Parts: sequence; structure tokens; C-alpha cells
Amino acid sequence: MTVGSDPVVRSTASPGRVISDWAPEDAGYWERTGKRAATRNLVISIPSLLLAFAVWVLFSAVTISLPKIGFSFSTDQLFWLVALPSLSGATLRIFYSFVIPIFGGRRWTALSTASLLAPTIWLGFAVQNPATPYWVFVVIAILCGFGGANFSSSMSNISFFYPKQKQGLALGLNAGLGNVGVSVAQAVIPLVITAGVFGALGGAPQPAVEGGAPLYLQNAGFIWVPAIVVCAVAAWFGMNDLTSARSSFAEQAVIFRRKHNWLMCWLYIGTFGSYIGFSAGFPMLVKSQFPDVNPLAYAFIGPLLGALMRSVGGSMADRWGGARLTFWVFALMIAAVFGVLHFLPSDGQGGSFYGFLLSFMALFVLSGIGNGTTFRMIPVIFRTLHERWAANDSADGKAAAGHQASIESAAVVGFSGAIGAYGGFFIPKSYGSSITLTGSPDMALYGFIAFYFTCLAVTWWWYYRRGAETPC
Repeated sequence: MTVGSDPVVRSTASPGRVISDWAPEDAGYWERTGKRAATRNLVISIPSLLLAFAVWVLFSAVTISLPKIGFSFSTDQLFWLVALPSLSGATLRIFYSFVIPIFGGRRWTALSTASLLAPTIWLGFAVQNPATPYWVFVVIAILCGFGGANFSSSMSNISFFYPKQKQGLALGLNAGLGNVGVSVAQAVIPLVITAGVFGALGGAPQPAVEGGAPLYLQNAGFIWVPAIVVCAVAAWFGMNDLTSARSSFAEQAVIFRRKHNWLMCWLYIGTFGSYIGFSAGFPMLVKSQFPDVNPLAYAFIGPLLGALMRSVGGSMADRWGGARLTFWVFALMIAAVFGVLHFLPSDGQGGSFYGFLLSFMALFVLSGIGNGTTFRMIPVIFRTLHERWAANDSADGKAAAGHQASIESAAVVGFSGAIGAYGGFFIPKSYGSSITLTGSPDMALYGFIAFYFTCLAVTWWWYYRRGAETPC
């Protein structure tokens, strides 16, 4: 299947069609045709990505309630269920990073959004039987990774629609509002599991094993199904494929030889990996360290702050430079983790939940800003490199270099998103392992501090210091 099999539109950029003459850097074309088409694709992309993020983190809210309805899983098993969607999502992102230029953004957005039906429907049925084995939940958690994988293809797709000077804001809006899906899931699920939203069609409630009101935990999955169907249909009929975005995997695979691809992957683990890992692990961490606190009453706040700050970070980077802001983001994240450590219970002392909460909110805000600043660095880095390499070329050579920079930037945006997402696995799993081995999460948190110091060093040496190889 290739994008070339669809009818070609040369000037109207109609919904649901292939655009053959896409030229966002041409100011006249952009005002006449490009801006409207790009906005339409972005408007459909954002809710589709929001749903993907919501599905990705379903288990961060569901695991809190599984023991209440009779599932006798250990704390470490529950942390595994929280972590597995990030592991599968990050791995799938590697593939998803390269699919847009091969299959087309419209087709892939529609199909990848529809794939979210598998884990949501299966979860809705699985939780209704307390005899459902643990391995079934493991498989469903892995399938929730479809949601995380969608991020890479979505960001790659949107990057092709906007001129370079507008990519920071567009990518920030797509990712930032898409990331809101994390907080939406953690805010909506605790509400919908308390009532029979779908009546008889949704199934009977599950009785609480230790008393209390019964739960409709199946709604944690079923509630997303109608919106998934709507967004998949909207993507199929309302978005566009771009022939200018077409390239083979071999053309994109050149990024694996680019040093700056790997450096940005490392930094993105520190920003986005922290954001999604903290989002997924926060409810279970609160439950284990402050058992008298209801974690779901606070779980959505941090992810919401981080998601909203992502577009702010992108805009700030457009104005003041991504490297400068990224450097200070990591410096402040180190301080915030020390704050978390200070307020945790230790040596028989109960700790301070509100101090812990404020420190974590700072981490969410900072990682959200960092998500925007690091993503803005990528197109600047690769445009700078290709302009440098093509400095003595003809006009055609410089144009070709600019096109290749766009191809590589889009691939790196997707691939770094894939690698960064592994943070969503390692952070909650680190909590579980640290608690199992030492009785507290301190060991994991000190590991995060050490990692942030390496991110600080990478940012300063290659991108921020005077005389840096690629200042951005």
C-alpha cells in the first residue's frame, strides 16, 4: 500500500486526499492553502493522540482498584502492570517512527487509533471476573502500548505539515494537548467506575471485597470506545497524506549514523521519559508510601500540569533557545528529586505528603517544559548540520539538503520519542524493585538524580556552552 494509490489533489488540499504539491515554506502557498489544511490535520490529530495517551496509562488508575474487587496481586505485580504499557509502547514506537513516510499520515492515524479498541474492550471484560489470571492482564497491559506508540507517528506526521518556524508551537500543541490524555484518564476513570454508565450493556458491578460501594471497573475500558471510533473515522475522512513526506526506511535510517540522534534520545529519556514514568508510577508510589492518602484524588494534577507546560516549553524554546532552557530544566529537576527524598517517610517518621506532592508537581512542570524544549532542539540541530554540509553546494543542492533535514528531523522526532518512552517503564519498575529490595523508593530516586546529571552534561557540552558543536 502506498500513498500514491489515492487520487491526487494539487491545490485544494481536500480532506481525505493526497496532497502532491505541499510547500509550507512558501509564504503565499501557506496563506492560500497550507495553513487551513495543516490546521485541520492538527485538530484531528490532537484528540486522537489524547485518546492514545489515555489508553496508554489505563493501568496507572486501574491497578489501584484491582485489589478492592478481589484480585490478589502483589505490589510488585501491580507495578509490572503499570510499567508494561510503557515497555511495549516504547518498543512499538521504534517501528511507528518510520511509518508515516511509507503509509501516509491519514491512513496510519486512522488505523492506529482504531487499534486502541483491542485493549479497551478486552480490559472491560477481563475485570468483570475476579478469576481472570494475571497473565491476561499482562497481555492487555502490553496491548495498551499501542496508545504510547501512536505518539511517534503522530508527531512525525504533524512535523511535515508546518513550516520550520511554526513547528515548535504545532508540535507543542499536538504533544502537549495529546499528553492531557494522561490526566484525563486519571481523572475520568475514578468517576466512571462508580456508576453504571452504559446500563445493562456495560455489565454488572463488582462487589468490593472489604466492604464499601461496588465498582463498575469495566467502565475504565469501555468509556473510551465511542470516542476511539469517532476519531478513527474522522482521521480516515478528514486528514491528508503528503507525497512530499514519502521516503523509504533506508532514506530515514541514516539517522542511526547521526550522533545527535542518540544524544537527543538520551535527553528525551530525561524529559518525556520522566513525564510518562512519573505519571504512570505516581498513584502506586503514593499508595505504598502514604497509605492513608487516596492517590487517585491527586494523580491527574501532575500529568495535566506537565501536558499544559509542553507547548509553553516549545514556545519558550522558539524565543530563547532550546538548549539553554533544557539545561536549566535538568538542573531544577535534580533539586526537585532531592525535595521528594526529603519529604518521604523514613526512619519511622511519617514524612510530609504535601511537601512530597509539591516536589512532584515541580517535577511534572519541569519535565513538561523539557518535553517542549528538547523537541524544538531537534529540527534546529538537523537544519544547522545540513546547512553546514551544503554551504558550498548549488541552489538545488541546498534545497535537497533542506528536504533531507526535514526527513531526518521527522525521523529523529519519532525515534527519540520511542527511546524516551522507555522511561515510562523504568521509573515505575525502579520504584517496585527499590521497595522490594530496600523497603523504600530512595534507591530509585538517587538513580534518577545521577541520570539527570548526565543529561545536564550532554546538554552543556554539545548544545549550550560557548563554542558548542551545534548550538541551539
